[in-house]
Amino acid sequence: MNRPKPDDRRDNVDRIQNNIDHTIANFRETEDMIENSVDTKQKSELQAKNERRENAIKGMRKEIRDEALDKKNGYV
Repeated sequence: MNRPKPDDRRDNVDRIQNNIDHTIANFRETEDMIENSVDTKQKSELQAKNERRENAIKGMRKEIRDEALDKKNGYV
């Protein structure tokens, strides 16, 4: 019988921080692409993508705070 893996949250803060770092890097790369693009449609699409990234970063930062607090409290 297959048993589910226990919930191991010890690396969640590191995992989330890694996701934030990658998203910020992608955001900056896209900003460079926006600056160098002459295609207004492409610029608009890239700007929309970066807006979604900004929202995702805000959500991940909230999640990392929650996880850090849970970790401090022993994941009760």
